[in-house]
Amino acid sequence: MNNPSLWTKHWQKVAAATIWGLLIGALIYFMRANDLTLSELFLAALAWVQDNPLAPLAYIVVYAIRPLTLFSSVLLTLAGGFLFGPVWGVIYTVIGANLSATVAFFVGRYFGRGVLDDENAGGFAQRYARRLREHSFETVLIMRFVFLPYDLVNYLCGFLRISYWPFLLATVLGSIPGTIAFVFLGATLTPEEITNLFLTGELPRLDWRLLLISVAMFVISIALSRYFRRREQRVQPVVDSA
Repeated sequence: MNNPSLWTKHWQKVAAATIWGLLIGALIYFMRANDLTLSELFLAALAWVQDNPLAPLAYIVVYAIRPLTLFSSVLLTLAGGFLFGPVWGVIYTVIGANLSATVAFFVGRYFGRGVLDDENAGGFAQRYARRLREHSFETVLIMRFVFLPYDLVNYLCGFLRISYWPFLLATVLGSIPGTIAFVFLGATLTPEEITNLFLTGELPRLDWRLLLISVAMFVISIALSRYFRRREQRVQPVVDSA
């Protein structure tokens, strides 16, 4: 058995710390150079998003490289609805999220050699390793529906070197309910309302129609996760005895 190197185990944390250090340093420099407070910077960023045609591209690029920073995919998905509305927010988030999954998948494939070679090891990873190799599409779909951590699934699939296209298709289909739910939740607020909150203290009013759709998608996601979890429990003994 080959033990993974120290770099193999901790490269993601080192990369994330480096990227965050560079981003924070650049942010502090920009604020001081332009004599901006944090709230003024936030409002300037909102204005840029509203007025700049490149804002959707910037959002997609940020989402795509997000796995390297360990930034929350949930927060970025909420931002998609908040910044671009329910329709375009879903479209841009689906594109960005699947690019993000692709980046994490291939990074995991490149750095993950030897990480999961021990067939006798226990824990979450080995529980799904064999199923992922033999039934890639079905297993990834189940993992998406039961809301397992997004990046963990991406990296795990890369580590195991499963086929990319079944992984991507299952990710696209399995992530749709959660994406719609979080984007619509973010879209209950608008940049204008947040700007007024900062400037006047006026509390924003939630769009109850979008909120109801978001809640409905959460309910559908929970129902799907329960269905696939029961199905998984029925299939697991057969897989274990194979």
